[in-house]
Amino acid sequence: MQREELVDLNAFATVAREESFTRAAARLGTSQSALSHTIRRLEARLGVRLLTRTTRRVAPTQAGERMLGVLGPALDAIAAELAALREMRARPAGTIRITTSAHAANTLLWPALEPLLAEYPEIQIEIAIDSGFTDIVAERFDAGIRLGESIAKDMVAVRIGPDLRMAVVGSPGYFAAQPRPCSPQDLAQHRCINLRLPTVGGLYAWELEKDGRALRVRVEGQCTFNDVPMILRAAAAGFGLACLLEDQVAGLVAGGSLIRVLEDWCPPFAGYHLYYPSRRQPSAAFALLVGALRYRG
Repeated sequence: MQREELVDLNAFATVAREESFTRAAARLGTSQSALSHTIRRLEARLGVRLLTRTTRRVAPTQAGERMLGVLGPALDAIAAELAALREMRARPAGTIRITTSAHAANTLLWPALEPLLAEYPEIQIEIAIDSGFTDIVAERFDAGIRLGESIAKDMVAVRIGPDLRMAVVGSPGYFAAQPRPCSPQDLAQHRCINLRLPTVGGLYAWELEKDGRALRVRVEGQCTFNDVPMILRAAAAGFGLACLLEDQVAGLVAGGSLIRVLEDWCPPFAGYHLYYPSRRQPSAAFALLVGALRYRG
């Protein structure tokens, strides 16, 4: 392959990904007219149209999609290898983008990052808080943090935290008027506070298990939130039972504002994992991050 052909292919991949000649030209450090000429030259050489241009956006044709499917991973691999080679002769540096839930970010990610960033000022971190399931490849994240049971099989998963447990809680005032539930079936007689999931907009079904018997319980009540602090406030105020992670309620339970029930129905489950594509060539900075987060309990 001639050098000019590789340059043209990279130009095409950049325009297709950015869906804009303006943004692609800025990324490549060239002019829009020069970039348009490059694409026309590539299309003429191949004898097929690769991009459809409208007044609002640029999109790959069917042939362009096919080309991008093969070309994109190859260019990414080359870029990653070049970055790795550059970092062999320099201190760990570069930007790492991570998608994570707020709970994992506060309890695990930031405590590990704080000393790492202080020691390596050339490393830059971008953290996107999102409780939904993010396609880290499509969204161009370097890694994500999610519960181990929810990670796709084609990802490398590194355990970064201990097992977790759920906790069902209610306030003393609530239990002054209601008997404490002894089994999941008793929840049908109680007001419960629902959590709306950000992924599909549905309500979280309480996941309870005992002696190998797993249940997903749909609960009802006056309040529904998509925010954990609001659920805690409502539960402490006596508006119903809540089902949250054990460490999220620990302070209020210890202080007597909440009482835990159905503890024997809340066994441990796989905790948080850092995950990233198996084909990723780890940079020195990324390897440091993995080492800082790896769970050693």
